[in-house]
Amino acid sequence: MNTTMLPIPVLVVSALLYGCAVRESPAVTAEQSVPVRVADVEIALLDVALHAVGAVAPRDQVRLSFKTPGVIASIDVNEGDVVRKGQVLAVLEQAEMNASVRQAQAAATKAQRDLDRAHALYADGVATREQVQDLTTAQQMARASQDSAEFNARFTRIEAPADGVVMRRLGEPHELVAAGQPLLVVGSTGGGWVIQAALADRDVVRVHVDDEAAVTLDAYPEREFTGRVTKIAAAADPATGTYQMEVLVDSGDVHLVQGLVARVEVRDGREEARPVVSITSLLEAHAGKAVVFVVDPQRLVARRLLVTTGRFAGDRVEISQGLSKGDRVVTDGAAYLRDGDPVRIVSAG
Repeated sequence: MNTTMLPIPVLVVSALLYGCAVRESPAVTAEQSVPVRVADVEIALLDVALHAVGAVAPRDQVRLSFKTPGVIASIDVNEGDVVRKGQVLAVLEQAEMNASVRQAQAAATKAQRDLDRAHALYADGVATREQVQDLTTAQQMARASQDSAEFNARFTRIEAPADGVVMRRLGEPHELVAAGQPLLVVGSTGGGWVIQAALADRDVVRVHVDDEAAVTLDAYPEREFTGRVTKIAAAADPATGTYQMEVLVDSGDVHLVQGLVARVEVRDGREEARPVVSITSLLEAHAGKAVVFVVDPQRLVARRLLVTTGRFAGDRVEISQGLSKGDRVVTDGAAYLRDGDPVRIVSAG
């Protein structure tokens, strides 16, 4: 067995050199460490409020259409126009409907004439009772057809059912429309205003009809309005995967118009104990995610962590995932750190 053995003096010198290196390393680390301030992750009671962004819209919305198919002759309003009750909004071409009415009127006139002749012949003993009864039925049917044609003719024009505003226009002149195909959506301003907001599935389960809400509008930034949840969709929108929520807002003497941007805070009075940190400890915050640096108290090195943020409470923010009570988070100096950097705590809060 050919094993190389080092002389004892060489081993002693090597051990001494290694010991010197170990003793000198803390001094090097202290010189290169980054000064930071830290604070412990705390547990605070946060108001369980749901925040959403939506738009102002009239509470009562009516989808208006023609009762019969036809070609659109004219549409006299555009989206955003204010309309008055009874105002004519759109009209179908009348030629075909007018011909149908004249045809029904002529048929009813002929049926009445035939019935009158049958009565005279029956009085003379020429016509039978059965013939009179058949012609009576024919006259009634012709009269019903006339009434139907005249009724349909009245609905070849669309009138505003109430004072309101045109929210959507879904057709243009000269287009062929089917019976019942929506052409205009009109919101009635007399029924009040609502905030229409889309909620994710994790939020829709937290709200209930009649929950109180606080509403702020970008158009009136210094005023807060009271509101109440009046409607929550039972199914998600297939296109967006979100759930529609409506909040009836008490606008008071303020003039509202369709489309104003609104921020809604739904409150139910409950509080939850959640971990919070100072906002100054967050880096690269975006879309509910942020980076923080946590100090290892034993080794005094910084570790970079990706956390999930939640609600804000003054100058603190909820951490819903990634941190626990007692973790020491860098609040000042984090911008100069990299993962694993040695740190020197200059103060702690």
